[in-house]
Amino acid sequence: MSIQKSGAFKALADPLWRNNPISIQILGICSALAVTTQLKTAIVMSISLTLVVGFSSLILSIMRHWIPRNIRIIVELAVIATLVILTDELLRAFFYDVSKQLSVFVGLIITNCIVMGRAETFALGHPPIESFLDGIGSGAGYGMVLIAVAFVRELLGAGKILGIDVIPEALYAAGYQNMGIMVLAPGAFIVIGLLAWLQNSLTGK
Repeated sequence: MSIQKSGAFKALADPLWRNNPISIQILGICSALAVTTQLKTAIVMSISLTLVVGFSSLILSIMRHWIPRNIRIIVELAVIATLVILTDELLRAFFYDVSKQLSVFVGLIITNCIVMGRAETFALGHPPIESFLDGIGSGAGYGMVLIAVAFVRELLGAGKILGIDVIPEALYAAGYQNMGIMVLAPGAFIVIGLLAWLQNSLTGK
């Protein structure tokens, strides 16, 4: 029992820090560039991907003994695409403005290396609970970096947090200017690079 608990804990915790999808594995960079200009969209994208990767890993792990090896990629894509469509429809129904801002990027979750990677390398070889926790951990690890990048970019690039002005007018009057580069893709690359350097330095890699 303790071994099972240890395996489940490792499946959940490992992607959060030691094997983070973005800062360590360098996966999911495209969406990290595209949806991190605003903190709100980054949070929604993080939650969406976490749910998709968690439940797709769970479903595929349950089905793993009945999936023929030669069509496993097709089955994985079918499961992930179904969950992505459901997520997109829920966002359109309840968070339409955010859904419009995310545009095609929710639909592109199906092509995200993190989702397919966890399905292929973990879910097909591990029990359902461990696979689910691994998926949630991978999504949460992705989301942590995404939210951190979005926080820095929105603060330095627009002087806002969650769309609310946080830079005092007195600073602007004194000559302070927002960093325009932060709303562009290079700004995201810089922040992701700094986060990856910091994490690798702290973990000794």
